[in-house]
Amino acid sequence: MEHGAFGDQSKATFSLTEEDHTLANAVRFTLNQDPRVTLSGYSIPHPSDARVNIRVQTTGDPASEVLKDACQDLMLMCRHVRSTFDKAVDDFKASNGVQAMKIDSKE
Repeated sequence: MEHGAFGDQSKATFSLTEEDHTLANAVRFTLNQDPRVTLSGYSIPHPSDARVNIRVQTTGDPASEVLKDACQDLMLMCRHVRSTFDKAVDDFKASNGVQAMKIDSKE
């Protein structure tokens, strides 16, 4: 949900439900890498409320578009990290002859 003045599209606060510091800090980091962003930050209104508020102020572009771009950039970063990790695991298994372990057997 978007909160903010509907007259000025360059400033808005977005409320994300069922989220916490994990996603909010990653989005804030990604937003701060964008040169169109003049201010970004997040807050958690109450510890028992699974919700974060993300504030975005831009140089003039619509805040909703900048947030959407930041989320897409974050998804690309996550894909890159995942593929790099999977490749490193496969390379390790290939070079060390690692075999699957049975951890539920009682010996």
